[in-house]
Amino acid sequence: MNQKSGTGKTGQIAAPENDRLETTSQEVVDRLRLIRSESVGPVTYHALMRRFGDADTALRSLQDLARRGGKKKPLRICGQSKAEDELAAADRLGAVAVCHGYPGYPAALAEIPDAPPLLYAIGHIEYLQQDAVAIVGARNASALGLRSAQDLATDLGRHGIIVASGLARGIDAAAHRGALDQGTVAVVAGGLDHVYPPENEDLFRQICASGCALSEMPPGTVPQARHFPRRNRIVSGLSRAVVVVEGAARSGSLITARLAGEQGRDVLAVPGSPRDPRARGPNALLRQGAAVCEGVDDVLAALSLPRRYAASAATESPELSETPDTPTDEARRTMLDRMSVAPIDIDELARSCALPATVVNTTFLELELAGRICRLPGHRVQLAA
Repeated sequence: MNQKSGTGKTGQIAAPENDRLETTSQEVVDRLRLIRSESVGPVTYHALMRRFGDADTALRSLQDLARRGGKKKPLRICGQSKAEDELAAADRLGAVAVCHGYPGYPAALAEIPDAPPLLYAIGHIEYLQQDAVAIVGARNASALGLRSAQDLATDLGRHGIIVASGLARGIDAAAHRGALDQGTVAVVAGGLDHVYPPENEDLFRQICASGCALSEMPPGTVPQARHFPRRNRIVSGLSRAVVVVEGAARSGSLITARLAGEQGRDVLAVPGSPRDPRARGPNALLRQGAAVCEGVDDVLAALSLPRRYAASAATESPELSETPDTPTDEARRTMLDRMSVAPIDIDELARSCALPATVVNTTFLELELAGRICRLPGHRVQLAA
């Protein structure tokens, strides 16, 4: 595996392009401090890095940005020792820290707007650079659904395609088992030291040995409900296509399918009997335009299409321009007046405010760091409650 050990307590990191390990180890600590600081989510992290160029400069600018956005109390910034302790805990697990922008980071995942700034990986991190297909579905899957997922995963592996999923019981676990010999990536919702569900602990160990286990959460994090949608966007972001095998009309697998569509990935669904509640999710996706998946040939046909995620990543957005303009109080008021607790598309908001993209961009940073707005999946924002 392409990895190097850091110095002191910085743990293991994927090797940087310049190979200057000592400098890069501190940069990894700074990046971790940035993403663990108050009000800094993945989208804000990337905006800060684009604007300031490095994590150290961004960290030194946080307080001023938050103050300009209206925050009264000082922003809580993650300290050096806390970040080092987290990396050391990951190192004890045998995990490698893979930073966005470094070699080793999944190329497909890097193109989504809310790509995790840092991932922890155990196992074959080279799998993160290969083409992947996600297989997701119901936890209480039928015997036929389990067999379909496992067989499809095995067939994809024989064609050199990595299978990604979320280590949930049911379809996810069947997909991982089917791809163990050829290559699979399991994305977990909590830390890599908290396997959920517990009955998949043996499977998790096998994946760490022959595949790759992945998480954006710090070691010690117990998975909670709010973590699973974040995990799902990594599963779909890693993949060129997502296949749904069974699932209720309102289920986590359909959330993954929706995120895949927003990310520009192909979505396929295995059709099922209209009398089976577990088929309602895939059948609904088919009605909405998802491709039919009856076997590996259908997935291979989808993968022969142009890589739409590359085109999607180039879509113009106010956040892509990073020439820093200082917003005025009037600009902040204008944006806040146009917003409410109801979500609004960022592009639509920018157009309605008739402000330069650079001003909109910086104002978002200030207001989010001040805790006055919230970013949502799908390139939307809303006022904080």
